Amino acid sequence: MSNLGLKLAMNAHRIKTVQTSVGDRYVLEEMRKHGFSVGGEQSGHVLLTDYSTTGDGVLTALHLLSRLAEKRVKMSELVGDIQSLPQTMINVKNVDKAKASTNEVVADAVRQAEEFLGETGRVLLRPSGTEALVRVMVEAATQEQADHVCQKLVEVVQEQLSL
Repeated sequence: MSNLGLKLAMNAHRIKTVQTSVGDRYVLEEMRKHGFSVGGEQSGHVLLTDYSTTGDGVLTALHLLSRLAEKRVKMSELVGDIQSLPQTMINVKNVDKAKASTNEVVADAVRQAEEFLGETGRVLLRPSGTEALVRVMVEAATQEQADHVCQKLVEVVQEQLSL
């Protein structure tokens, strides 16, 4: 669920990225598969596999502070190339989350939304792993686009998956 702006910035610097399902275990699995040493999630979990296989905030902070001291820059300068795209996320309750990934009407609505958004947007529609709901997240070039597309998808999810 990391912001698409991160991926676009990494691409601009020719840094390879891989997207996984949400969860540290999936991030770690892909890191091992590709031989990556840094991985993480928007939640703030960062994995530094040269030192540990689990997220450790103190370890991450020490490495970040070391890099800032080495480069003699402020944090804002280190991440200056990353332009976060507007993002809207709505949790849809009272729906059958088990059918979120198998309903054809929902899948078609997601495909249409992705086509509309093109390269400067994306859709993430998934059942929550911890709650009885479906998460609909949309990133777009503008906040208005993100809000509009997200609301339309929420309406489809409610109509198709309502309990």
